[in-house]
Amino acid sequence: MIDQRSVLFTMVGMLLVTYLPRVLPVWLFSERPLPPLVVAWLRYVPVAVLSAMLLPSIVLVEERVTLAPGNLFLWAAIPTFIVAWKTRSLFAAVLLGMVLVAGARFAIGIG
Repeated sequence: MIDQRSVLFTMVGMLLVTYLPRVLPVWLFSERPLPPLVVAWLRYVPVAVLSAMLLPSIVLVEERVTLAPGNLFLWAAIPTFIVAWKTRSLFAAVLLGMVLVAGARFAIGIG
């Protein structure tokens, strides 16, 4: 049988582990400005995280790196990245990516 105290300690521990990393930086750095180098570095964090999440789904096909012409997602990603870079518009990039993948699937007859 599960001890209620263990459940409570586990829940409090989970709360601290998820809450403290979010709140501590706000508490520590809200009163003073960050150095310009840190601010410049922080601007790249969202792009780096998004790239790390997207790259496997773009280049992996059946758990193998595939840069072949048959990799639909890779070919759709190239113009999508260019549009995102030039326009700085998330909406335009997402719309173009969806249209390219849907259009290619329709033309090829996939799914």
